[in-house]
Amino acid sequence: MADRLARMHTAEHILSAIMRIYYAAPRNLELHLNEKKTKCDYEPAVPIDEAAIQRIESMVNDEIRKDHAVSDFTISREDAEKRGFDLWKVPPDTDEIRIVKIGELDAQPCSGRHVGRTAEIGVFRIISHDIRDSGRLRIRFKVVDAGEERRKA
Repeated sequence: MADRLARMHTAEHILSAIMRIYYAAPRNLELHLNEKKTKCDYEPAVPIDEAAIQRIESMVNDEIRKDHAVSDFTISREDAEKRGFDLWKVPPDTDEIRIVKIGELDAQPCSGRHVGRTAEIGVFRIISHDIRDSGRLRIRFKVVDAGEERRKA
């Protein structure tokens, strides 16, 4: 099994893709990545309620189970800009950009460690969430081994 931080980081990419595709949240505005739990902030363009939180967790797990290949490639900043990659977290003096690709689901600039296939992540669980007065949604999550999940059921 891949190290937990790589599993958490890849799960964050999937969560961010789901938020972008289904909830019109263009990017993860803040990220605190940790081996035990991770928090992500989004500004969704559509309302989020308890049912949406459950759907988000389910959609992330559906993508994990698809066992997408996770790969990376490097392109020039100019090519990344032309192809429309979101470079807001990339330092402006970076000439070569590493893109992490998760199957056909997502491709984003990233310098972190990831798993080789999404099934290595295990099970994604949202452990808490809150919506700020500004409309910013904070999601805290963890990943657990599939065997761990079965023992608790």
